[in-house]
Amino acid sequence: MRYSGTIRRSWRGVAVSTAGAMVLCMAFLAPTLRAQVSGYGDKQMGQANTSPSVLKGVGIAQHLNEQVPLNLTFTDDAGRQVELGDYFGKRPAILALVYFQCPMLCSEELNGLTSALQMVNFVPGKDFDVVVVSIDPSEGADLAAAKKRSYLKRYGHPETAAGWHFLTGTQPNIDALTKAVGFGYVRIPGPDGKLTQFAHASSIQIVTPEGKLAQYYMGVEYSPKDLLLGLNEASSNRIGSPVDNILTYCYHYDPQTNTHSLIVARVVQLGGFITVVLLGGFMVVMLRRDYRQAHPSAKETKVNG
Repeated sequence: MRYSGTIRRSWRGVAVSTAGAMVLCMAFLAPTLRAQVSGYGDKQMGQANTSPSVLKGVGIAQHLNEQVPLNLTFTDDAGRQVELGDYFGKRPAILALVYFQCPMLCSEELNGLTSALQMVNFVPGKDFDVVVVSIDPSEGADLAAAKKRSYLKRYGHPETAAGWHFLTGTQPNIDALTKAVGFGYVRIPGPDGKLTQFAHASSIQIVTPEGKLAQYYMGVEYSPKDLLLGLNEASSNRIGSPVDNILTYCYHYDPQTNTHSLIVARVVQLGGFITVVLLGGFMVVMLRRDYRQAHPSAKETKVNG
């Protein structure tokens, strides 16, 4: 009984410490939770004024083994008129459909691709090509050139510049390419209310030397091992299997506050699960420590016995 006061104080200390930890965790997670407006599939989370209808028509339909129209014309990052077929015939290519002024997801996609390629032994321009095509017909060669410089610098091998191609084009050519790839997107209002931004999903495609779609990789982070295997198989004109169509969406949802959000609902769920586990572990450790401090004689009795 003489330890009852100590135990009560210990429990009180654990409660205070736990409450403090919970407050800190909630303070950390609050901005993320407030920012939630979309997730995987059709899940919608966050502010009440967010409408899921913005994602209608947005997604990736995997058109494996279908031919990319190689006769489409685009403008490259040097301002030259080129055909898509100029980048095929000898080696496979990684195709990314983005837009260069995208405020969030497109940069994450290209960052993820570049980081993965840094750990792949194949060399752009020798073993494969990287073909990045803008879905925004208002973008020109100057933006394409700036993006190319940025990602060549990030990649760290300027000598591979001949293997990186950033293209812009007209709406009919963009439509033909996105339809062939199965890349669904829609225009949406920007902060000024004008239709200057796009709701779209994130994926990259590996295309065989013949111009056939061989593999899709979803999201914004890519396994170097998977990319290496995909490029190796595509170089032999082998077609991969469909992958889980778990999409990461990008769209502007509140033009009045100019707020943009990249939401992956499972990341938030995982964060909540980790928080619960950490808090539970913290409580167990604190309770065991305080119990030992409150009952030093128990251990001594066992030893003496």
